[in-house]
Formats: sequence, structure tokens, C-alpha cells
Amino acid sequence: MFTGGADGNGHLPRPRRPRRGGHGGGGIGSPPGQGPSTVQPYPAAPPCTDYDMAYFKAYSHIGVHEEMLKDHVRTSTYRNAIMHHQDLISGKVVLDVGCGTGVLSIFCAFAGATRVYAVDASDIAIQAMEIVRENELSDKVVVLHGRIEDVNIEEKVDVIVSEWMGYMLLYESMLGSVIFARDKWLKPGGLILPSHASLYMAPITNSQRYHDSVYFWRDVYGIKMSSMMPLAKQCAFMEPSVETISGENVLTWPTVVSQVDCYTIQAQELETITATFKFTSMLQAPLHGFAFWFDVEFNGPVRQKSKKLTNQSLDGNTQNASPSSKKKKPDVSIVLSTAPEDTPTHWQQDRNVNNHNIDWYSFCRPYCTYLNL
Repeated sequence: MFTGGADGNGHLPRPRRPRRGGHGGGGIGSPPGQGPSTVQPYPAAPPCTDYDMAYFKAYSHIGVHEEMLKDHVRTSTYRNAIMHHQDLISGKVVLDVGCGTGVLSIFCAFAGATRVYAVDASDIAIQAMEIVRENELSDKVVVLHGRIEDVNIEEKVDVIVSEWMGYMLLYESMLGSVIFARDKWLKPGGLILPSHASLYMAPITNSQRYHDSVYFWRDVYGIKMSSMMPLAKQCAFMEPSVETISGENVLTWPTVVSQVDCYTIQAQELETITATFKFTSMLQAPLHGFAFWFDVEFNGPVRQKSKKLTNQSLDGNTQNASPSSKKKKPDVSIVLSTAPEDTPTHWQQDRNVNNHNIDWYSFCRPYCTYLNL
């Protein structure tokens, strides 16, 4: 389980989009032509904490949004997905959960949405309203400054769009806010983008990373510091880290840790994720830890998965399918991937470390253990 990092002292340095909790009740703008709300407050909103408030404050910094917008894979994939489903968005009402600068809301307006509710608890919502005005979309995009759990939206929506994914997919809990919005406002048969997500895991080797973090201390400017190596090893491998991992560092085909169907998942399912896994080595190399990455799919409601498939290798049994084979299924329209072999994103990959330098050749017998995220 991830520990630390959210306050800037761990190995997860960047804040992500505001999650549950935050400024309550208020809103910027209101839907034109709407009367008093008839929507019942269901489900109940969770309380706002000091941590939530600090998190939202961090998310008002322009650098966070600049980084996300400069992530071409992320932003262009969302735009392509919205345009791909234009027939389900045009003439409809859309809810953008955690809108940030409002870029996804504007994409939906470009796709022909009649009205878009853009909700964010961070003060970036103030800038979002100005961006909407600058693009002359104030008649379509309504920016609401507050938690999704607290704002008043006085009609049901046809579409929910959200960039809710955190590091390791589920680190942070914005998916819970998407679930809240779905249960409270989404019409039956409505569209959710993204619709599905999968979290993958694979053992990795990274001798250069190990050398830079540990063996560096053998000789520092001609000074022997080998006595520092045990502490360096402990500090370097005691916590997960977010970093770019190349495909050549991956020792086996990945396994699926968890899959999320945004149309059906319930909040309580996010409290603990337990998975069994088994790997067979493809080469002899030191085992330095496990890498995690994810992909999300943008499928319409008519293409929902018939059942949830978890704890499986990508090919189900033999574990020798390509890591990208999942993207080739005919029922998958558009996929945003953070896999090592794909174009890097700001999410990078997550390395969950092993503080023992194990030779994979002696460790490659099949094994089974449990993973709790």
C-alpha cells in the first residue's frame, strides 16, 4: 500500500486532480432557465477534511494543469474519445467531474453538447470560467466551484466525463466521486468516459537504477562510503516511486491486478483490492521490484463488458500474449495506455520495490501470493 508521498515528502511528488472533499455548496454560474432543485441528495455526501482542503489548494497551482495539458497522449486521447462518441454527446447534457481548466468540458461543447456542467473543488474553477468565456461558450458550459458531492445540478445528465485516474490507477479516490455522480445524476443508459480501466503488474529489473541509488556510495569523489550502502538500500527501496520504466526492464508478461467497469462498480469495492498472481521468468536477471501501470477504455454503454475479468494474465492462461494485445479487441474503441512499451505519459509507471536483490533465475519457480493495494 502506498504510504507517504501525498505531502511531498515521499516518492509520489506531484499532486493530482482534486478528489473527494473540498469547498462545499457554492457554485459559479447556474443553469439557464432552471427552477428550484428537485434532485434528492442521494447518496449522502462524505464530510470534508483538512486534508481535502489542502489538496484542493495544491491543485489551484497552474503547474499541475500545465503538466496534464502538455501530456499529449492524455489530452488528445480524451478529445478523440469525445469526438468518437459525438453521436451520444450532441444535443445532450454532460457532467465533467473534476474539470480543472475545463478542457474536457469544452471538447464536449465542440462535440455538440447542449449543456455541460464543469465541476471542480479547486480554485482553478475560477480560471475555468474565464476560459469558457474566452471561447464564447458561457451559454453551454456552466462552471460549478465546489465538490461534486455538494454542488447543485438541477437535472439528470446523459454523459459523465472525468479524468479520474491517479498514480497506480487507484491511488487517490476520484473514482469514488465519479461513482457518486453516476448514482445521483446519470440517466439510465447514459455514457461514461472512460468506461473501463485495467491495472497491470509485472516484475522488473533495473540494474542502473539500483546502481545509481546504492552502489554510488562505494566511492564518492575518491572517498570510501560503503558504510552508507545499507542505509541507501533501505531508503531507496522502502517506498514506491513514480518513474519511467522501459519495456526492456520488464521480466515477464504482465498480469491483470484489477479491472474497473465504471458503469457498475460500487464505492465499497475500492476499499481493498486483493489479487493473486503468478509469474514465469523469460530471462535471468536480478529482481528489483514490481511495476504497475494501467489503461482505460472509452466504450459506449452498448459495448459494456458482460462480466468482470480479474487476476488473469493478458492471454488468460499461457502468459505469452503481447502487452498490447488487449488494445486489439474489436469491441474496444479507444484506449489510453500508460504501459512501458507505449508513449510515456505524466503518470509514468509505479515501481513497488523489493528490498532484496534476488536473482530471478533462482526465484522463477511459480509462486502465488496476495497483493493488497
